[in-house]
This record gives sequence, structure tokens and C-alpha cells, in this order.
Amino acid sequence: MIAAFLGYKLYSVLGRRAEHEEEMLGRQVPRPQPRNPQALPGGERGGAAGEQPQSALERALSGVPLGAQRGVREIATADRNFTPALFLEGARGAYGMILEAFWKGDRETLNELCDDDVYASFAAAIDAREDAGESVQNRLIRIEEAEIVSAEYDAPMARITVRFAADIAAMTTDRDGNMIAGSLDDAVESHDIWTFSRRVNAARPDWLLDETGEG
Repeated sequence: MIAAFLGYKLYSVLGRRAEHEEEMLGRQVPRPQPRNPQALPGGERGGAAGEQPQSALERALSGVPLGAQRGVREIATADRNFTPALFLEGARGAYGMILEAFWKGDRETLNELCDDDVYASFAAAIDAREDAGESVQNRLIRIEEAEIVSAEYDAPMARITVRFAADIAAMTTDRDGNMIAGSLDDAVESHDIWTFSRRVNAARPDWLLDETGEG
């Protein structure tokens, strides 16, 4: 995981737009609000006058892989403010915010956007990096792709897994500022699979990153 992160509050992090990130998109998996990484999915559900909500949902599902449609439909039924498009917009914002926080060693932001286990992994990696006297100067160049690959609803918990493809420029330096790995001149394509979760009956629509992987 550390290698992947070297190579994302949800305002709903997945709710508000991050003003300092080019690629950060906000409400639904964005803009950071303390211990409320967002509410990834957050937007309002709408449609043409007289249109049935179910009809709008079926149309929204057209871009979701067949294997994830049942879970997305169940989550949308339990949370009427949820839509796949807004969720992905927020997820992209959260992805950038969490990566930046990890690179900067910003434990407070990570604690707000991640569940306890993921936060502990990030914090341990930051501690190891600092103990070694190393620092990273990574930059998220662009998010090429973000797509839902699976979704499940086990009342009241909703979980959605997203695959990200992004270009990242990464460089690691030692305590004296000497480059020991990477280069900011060349971006490397990174592939990550992150899972976000939230209780749909929670007072705030906050989604947390609860699992990370590569793929």
C-alpha cells in the first residue's frame, strides 16, 4: 500500500469541492469537514417534472457495471439522496485529498476521512517515513478514471468499491534533501481500488475510506 501511495473531507468527502486541488471534486466521496469525510454521495436526486424516481434511478444505473447494480440500487433505495454520479464525483475528491494528506503527513485529515484500521496503516507508514528521515514531494497530476466496481448494502451499512487510475509524479528525498527515488519530471500511472462505507441512517452523510488495495 505504501508503494502505491508513493507511485484523498468527503462534505459530504465525498460532498464539497476541494478548492486547492485541481482534480479534487466535491460533494459526494469531498470537501473536507472534520470527522465528516463527507458524505461521498451527496447530491440531490432530481428529474424531469412528473418523472418517477425509479425511472431516474434506472437511467443512472446505465453507467454502473452489472455486477454492482443490485448493490447500488439497494443503497439508493435506502438513501434517497444517493446517486452513482454524485458519489463518484465525491470519491474523486476524496481520493486526491487522502493522497495529499498522506504525502504531507497530515494525520488529522486522514483521521477524518478514514476508518480506524486504514488510518492506523497510514499513520504507521508516515511514522516509518519520518523515522527514516525521508519525505515525499508527490503530486497528483490527474485522475484518468474512477469507476464503481462493486457495491453492497447490509442495513444500515453501505459499502462501495471504486477503481481509480491516476497519473502521479513521485519523488522521495532523505533528511538532507537528496533525491533517493522517483522524479517529479515523470508521472507514473497508478491503479488503486478503494472501498468507502457509511451508515445510511447516520445523521450526517459521511463516507469513510475503509479499505485500500491495488488493481
